[in-house]
Amino acid sequence: MKKSVDGRTPLDSNRLRLSKVKSTAAGVPAAISSMNHGIRKMGVTRTVRSLLMVNQKDGFDCPGCAWPDPDHRTSFEFCQNGAKAVADEAMKANVNASFFEKYSVDELLKKSDYWLNSQGRIAQPMILEPNASHYTPIDWDAALRHIASTIQSMHSPERGVYYTSGRTSNEAAFLYQALVRALGTNNLPDCSNMCHESSGKALTQTIGIGKGTVHLEDFNHSDLILVIGQNPGTNHPRMLTALRDAKKKGAKIISINPLPETGLKRFKHPQDYMTGDVKSTQLADLHVPVRIGGDAALLKGVMKQLLSLGAIDRDFIATKTEAFGEFESGLASQDWQQIVHDSGIEREMINEIAQMCADSRATIACWAMGLTQHKNGVAVIQEVVNLLLMGGHIGRPGAGLCPVRGHSNVQGDRTVGIWEAPSESFLAKLEQGLQFELPRKHGYDVVHSIHAMENGDVDVLICMGGNFLSATPDTPSTAKAIQTVGLTVQISTKLNRSHLVKGKTALILPVIGRTELDIQSSGGQFVTVENSMGVVHRSKGNLKPVSNGLMSEPALVAQLGQLLCPDVLDWASCIGNYDSIRDIMSKALNGFENYNERVRKPSGFLLPNPPRDSCEFSTPSSKASFTVHSLPDVTLSEDRFVLMTIRSHDQYNTTIYGLHDRYRGIHGNRRVLFMNALDMSEYGLKTRDIVDITSHFLGTKRHSKQWIVVPYEIPRRNLAAYFPEANELVPLESTATISNTPTSKWIEVSLTNPVDSSEEE
Repeated sequence: MKKSVDGRTPLDSNRLRLSKVKSTAAGVPAAISSMNHGIRKMGVTRTVRSLLMVNQKDGFDCPGCAWPDPDHRTSFEFCQNGAKAVADEAMKANVNASFFEKYSVDELLKKSDYWLNSQGRIAQPMILEPNASHYTPIDWDAALRHIASTIQSMHSPERGVYYTSGRTSNEAAFLYQALVRALGTNNLPDCSNMCHESSGKALTQTIGIGKGTVHLEDFNHSDLILVIGQNPGTNHPRMLTALRDAKKKGAKIISINPLPETGLKRFKHPQDYMTGDVKSTQLADLHVPVRIGGDAALLKGVMKQLLSLGAIDRDFIATKTEAFGEFESGLASQDWQQIVHDSGIEREMINEIAQMCADSRATIACWAMGLTQHKNGVAVIQEVVNLLLMGGHIGRPGAGLCPVRGHSNVQGDRTVGIWEAPSESFLAKLEQGLQFELPRKHGYDVVHSIHAMENGDVDVLICMGGNFLSATPDTPSTAKAIQTVGLTVQISTKLNRSHLVKGKTALILPVIGRTELDIQSSGGQFVTVENSMGVVHRSKGNLKPVSNGLMSEPALVAQLGQLLCPDVLDWASCIGNYDSIRDIMSKALNGFENYNERVRKPSGFLLPNPPRDSCEFSTPSSKASFTVHSLPDVTLSEDRFVLMTIRSHDQYNTTIYGLHDRYRGIHGNRRVLFMNALDMSEYGLKTRDIVDITSHFLGTKRHSKQWIVVPYEIPRRNLAAYFPEANELVPLESTATISNTPTSKWIEVSLTNPVDSSEEE
């Protein structure tokens, strides 16, 4: 019997190089990096062809983030990370039968995530038989029949888990959830469970919809933009253009984040050089270095000061909200000393923030995982809602709530049914369109799926995109759980660690990418996506697929449907023409009426959003609700720190494009621990010393070895490290209340085994 593997990212022996932290984001270096990355991976011709089509009305949606496209677009409507994502997808298909003959799974497990990703596209379906050392080829028909027969042999539909990544199109996601529900389960975990699930739960409870309430155009009419727990320069670079334009129109910007991020200091759009404009734009008027976990305390302080100033919209509160009295009483009893201590921000700065809020007639609040991935993730987002409700900043131009989603269609996947806990009203409408009975029992989210695998309750795990192992918490526990599964299936474009830590039998099914032509029996097809602000639009690739062995995701799901549930849908028509899928969606989803007609408009169409559109709230009372929450316990024992996981500038989600985090001055090695210089001095640590990290949760310890200490501007007793490397420290049992999102931004740790490894600069 093969030995179990723990799934950890291999230790990194590369030399770490340090450079000066950048003061300006984007600019000429970003443009040069984008072109170099593209030409190196896909050549000059494919680089030019693809970059001229990315995010264009007649082109394809960027495989990267979900930031919306402006109505009036330039010829170069992409950012540096978007260009990397496109180049990454358009690589040659070098991961083929010969590749897997050369490398065993054990050998590949020793390779870095960067190396795995850099090998190229997957060329053909592959299978790893039980106890085999190498993947071998399998034809598509045999692969799909293997999946179907395994599912049919399960004694309960609940023993199948069907994961989805935000890369999946609306059409593929809709067919996928229809197939899974036809099988009799709602086991549809997705990447939302690990990122913005807290946002959806918080907003649904308070404003009646689990989405944001702003248009892109609102940024041009805003007086104040709060960017909380978010690093747009690395994670959503095109957002910097919207912030720059807002700044030029007079908006103030406040950055609230433990780390000062280059993208919110100064920004220079590369295209400005074409017009002779060489000046960069200062973005943030104020950086607020809140302690990790201190956002709730900071927000309470700001709101408490607003109340004392009388700077609230009482007419809006009286007519559009409920529970303000309880909220006001709760704030009145909140102690200022605790607010200052827990947030790490002095009262003078809190008062300054409050005054900027008081002066604003239109405020936008943006946030990302810096808020969602905490024990109080839902509660702290509801504090953001409280703040905007106080000023009436919902349902008016230039104002609103703006959760900034990550992957390009993660919001769309949830809209079309990738949801383990659907409401009765959603299921009733879905059932009306699909015309077969749907299961009502809620299914597994990501964390519950891992626990089910641990308990031996899962026979099949199918992942539609993504990198399940590396995206999830507690890597060794998750790896052990996955290896109990009878069959794991990865529907992928590129090689990743989830292909190597797998079930007893494993399949890799390669699919065409967002950049590539999709030709079916009726001709060329397009798919659709929904951006972070509720706009649904087309995406149509223009590059020849890198291999003849690829299948489209909608076709793959439909062929499985033909094998498993041949009578519930006309699967053949769904393969031949994706208009057939959209016709069903028109009947099954609210807001998708006349889908085929409306989505063919140049900019697509906007889904209904009552708070944004008419300042109406689909809550039981038909009013937005103030909420009252206690502050979280952020105390640490004397020898402990709190660690948060972050991305580098050369990665997107778990995909590592390169080994440079150039904005932070980190090069060559990702096993880096960012630490306050005064804390380093107190613990006798020098730059490049190596430490081991131990995380602590409910008496259980998790250990991670050989992290290189680097001084950085971060609050004392706070640390930061890159994921997925640091995911092995995130406790599987530590999740946000209500949303069950892993608490990757609050990991209590201690440091041990310092080893001097100083080198000359």
